[in-house]
This record gives sequence, C-alpha cells and structure tokens, in this order.
Amino acid sequence: MRALLVVNPAATTTSARTRDVLIHALASEMKLEAVTTEYRGHARDLARRAADGDDIDLVVALGGDGTVNEVVNGLLHRGPDLDSLPKLAVVPGGSTNVFARALGLPNDAVEATGAILDALANRTERTVGLGLAAGTPGTEDEAVPERWFTFCAGLGFDAGVVGRVEQQRERGKRSTHALYVRQVLRQFLDEPHRRQGVITLDVPGEEPVTDLALSIICNTAPWTYLGNRPVYAAPKASFDTALDVLGLRKLSTAAVGRYATQLLMSSPDKGPRGKHAVSRHDLTDFTLHSKVPLPFQMDGDHLGVRTSVTFTGVRRALRVIV
Repeated sequence: MRALLVVNPAATTTSARTRDVLIHALASEMKLEAVTTEYRGHARDLARRAADGDDIDLVVALGGDGTVNEVVNGLLHRGPDLDSLPKLAVVPGGSTNVFARALGLPNDAVEATGAILDALANRTERTVGLGLAAGTPGTEDEAVPERWFTFCAGLGFDAGVVGRVEQQRERGKRSTHALYVRQVLRQFLDEPHRRQGVITLDVPGEEPVTDLALSIICNTAPWTYLGNRPVYAAPKASFDTALDVLGLRKLSTAAVGRYATQLLMSSPDKGPRGKHAVSRHDLTDFTLHSKVPLPFQMDGDHLGVRTSVTFTGVRRALRVIV
C-alpha cells in the first residue's frame, strides 16, 4: 500500500520523538511518504494532490480535528468518489480528537496507530457520511465557498466560544477543558441574543423554526468530550445517516443551567429536551438564517461571521480505515 502521512508538528499531545516512532511503525507496513505541514491549509493542499494523483492509496492524518478537517476537504475538493479516492486514516494528536474517538479509535496516538495497522492487516474499513456547508444563494454570503465537516458545525453561541478559545490559544494559552469552560461563561455573559434568538431553521417541506438562540449541527454522537465524559447533543446522530440539529430558543441563566445539566448527564438514549429545545434527525438539506451576523464554526475551527448557511448531509462520502 502506498500512503501519505500528513503530520502536524504543532499537535498538542504528541512529541517529536513519539511522531518518529509512529512514522517508523507505519513505514514498516507500507510504502510511506511523511510530510510535515508548514502553514495553515497545507494539510488540505497535500490531500488535494493525493486525490488528484493515482499513486496514493491511503492518506493518514496525524494531528487534531483541525488537521483532519483540512485533509478531508483536500480529499473531497471535487466531491465524493468511493471508487477512486484514497482512503483516510486518523492518528489522534490533538487535545480532544472528536472525530477519531467517534470512530472508536483509542485517544492515545501509539495505541491508535496499532489499531490502524490491525485494521489494515484485517482489511477492515467503514464508509462515513459527512456534512457540507456553503453560503446560501441569494444572500450576502452566497460567495462563501463550500466546506466539509466531519462531526459538527455551529452558528451562534457555540461558535462564539470556539472563537474565544482560539484567541486565547493565540496568546499562548494551552487548550484545556478549563479554558473551554471559562470561555463558555464569558460568552454567556456577553451574549446579546440569549433571551431573544435571531436564528431561523428552514427545512424544505416544514414550517420554519424561528427565534433560536443556539444552533448546533451534529454528524455523529458524541461530538465532544469533557475529559473522558462523552456529551450527546444529538444522541441519534451517526456517520451512517445525514445531519442532526439541536436548537435552543432561550439561553437564560435558568435555561442554560438546565440544559448544561442535561448535556452532562446525556447518553446515547437521552439528550437535551424541554419546551425551548428543538431537535431534527437525519436531515439532508436545510438552511440556517440569522437576522444579524453571527460567529460560525466547523469541526472546532472558527470561520468568521455568517448570516446564512446552507447545509447538506452526504451519506457514504469517504472510506475510513478503522
């Protein structure tokens, strides 16, 4: 097998020595080219070249969810093609590694590499669905290019939290769970639309759902972790279906306390619920509109502000070694 290993040298949970060990282990079982990323978007460019050529069978992403997202967007820059595109494997190297853990891989990079080598030896893989987001035609965001995501996207509150975390990391702060909790509290205190939402969920064939203060799009469950505790915002979400949506109409102190407790206690059978909660399962096409520009994130990457985003749930988009 001919493989390209895309290595993020800034991955927070792997040292240079560990990465060398992983590269040696993978190279012992395949013809491996290892490339270290040098700039934002480099992983996408490398995966794009692999997708356009005919000499790579497998692309391995060694890094966090941001690296995985770039690789996926490079592989799928012309759209899904299960018969000709290289397969994907993920070695977790970030602080949360949501996509890798949702696939059932160990959170430890060495153990995950062993699991991938076992899967290659046993020729086991799965085909996963992904989400696609783009600017909505006829709006001021229509020129925004489409982009794939692996596990979640969000317009509004949660994207604001992601943006705050990124700002703190640029100032030298480590990406820890405590950092996220602090930014959630600060976003809540500064959130101007928490009592009167400005987001509308528009699903073809349904009445629009208006006045949402929070909107999260899930492609799998769980989509995040607090330490080793999984959080199920949309328990039915799956790589085998299209997209799920969780919306909240109210973010008062009481409501946030109630829904935060429900998230902490969530399970594969029970997620957030109540009169202010809106959930939709297995949606292939829908749009989120906002009355004002709101922060937008995909796979934990803050992408600026948007007023309208159109989503597509694409089943069977990519083959993954697992």
